Amino acid sequence: MAFDLIELAGNLLLFSLVFGMSATVDIKALVAQMKNKRAILTGCFLQFGILPLLGFIIVKIMKLNETMGITLLVVTSSPGGSYSNWWCSMFNADLALSVTMTAISTLLSIIMLPANLLLYSRFSYNDDVIQMLDWMSLFVALVVVIGAICLGLFCSAKIHSHKFNVLCNKLGNVAGIALVVFSALMSNGGDAEARIWNRDWQFYVGVSFPCLAGLLISNVITTIFRLNKPERITVSIECCYQNVGIATSVALTMFQGADLAEAMGVPLFYGAVEAIILGLYCLIMWKFGWTKAPSDAPLCHVLTTSYEVIRVEKFGLESIEVALVDDASTSVESMSENEDTLFHYFNLEQTYATPKETSGLVEAEEERLREESNAYTRA
Repeated sequence: MAFDLIELAGNLLLFSLVFGMSATVDIKALVAQMKNKRAILTGCFLQFGILPLLGFIIVKIMKLNETMGITLLVVTSSPGGSYSNWWCSMFNADLALSVTMTAISTLLSIIMLPANLLLYSRFSYNDDVIQMLDWMSLFVALVVVIGAICLGLFCSAKIHSHKFNVLCNKLGNVAGIALVVFSALMSNGGDAEARIWNRDWQFYVGVSFPCLAGLLISNVITTIFRLNKPERITVSIECCYQNVGIATSVALTMFQGADLAEAMGVPLFYGAVEAIILGLYCLIMWKFGWTKAPSDAPLCHVLTTSYEVIRVEKFGLESIEVALVDDASTSVESMSENEDTLFHYFNLEQTYATPKETSGLVEAEEERLREESNAYTRA
């Protein structure tokens, strides 16, 4: 009963996180990213091709024992799901692309996760890890994530309000923080033997290598393919942030005693590494001007303000989309007397979409910039 309540609490937090991030995204921005084949294909290649391969390479080079090696292969084959959305939201990378990739990678993982495990575990240890996977947990996670994404996008389209987008972004960020704390408490609830601070150097190097190498390779490849800078950050996060919960469940099923303690340390340490490395990476890239947030804004302001919403709202205020209509009752064409000019008259009332309710973030950001400018002038 206690386990069921814990699992329910985790799924509720996960649903809140994914719903909040999805409902933050403007539908037009999402549609644009769904057409962004270069970014999506690059992300899928890095997630399902490069990172599992890096795990296999380090297992072979360092000749890791079966307990640690198998668990590491599971970690590098398990895409990270919705925590990546949280990182992209907090540090103002491309959230629309992150949500799109989460939906796609969640569906692809049903095939690619067991395929990668089957391939690399057989080549490494001749073991069949597939039968150890908790398929019910994977299915529940799939339903929660896809359901939350669909509901969040539906609400964003229906409510049609930037203010609603901002509120959902705050909900998602709070749920993400709560889920991090919840996961940390669950991870630290095990035996003292599972602690990770008295291992040999091979453990630390072996578990850290895929995350560090994956981050470097992701930035190189996304730069070569000329993705926008916020897109590069998003794709790099999606590549490196893995679902350590899957590896934990496999370890609990597959190992016992001292082997279980050793195996449990792998997802626990990888989770710590990816959080620290990606946190530092996001901070550095923000300062280099790669995110949607200005590099000179205060850090607290950046973490609590959705520049995803600001950009979409500002673009909507500055642009007018005009579409010519074909209905003869609302459009008329005529030729000049010299037949050198074509005049087309159309009804503007039918070309304007209902404007979204403003969030107030654009005005607040402009006020902040004015205050900074005035302070600089006085100095």
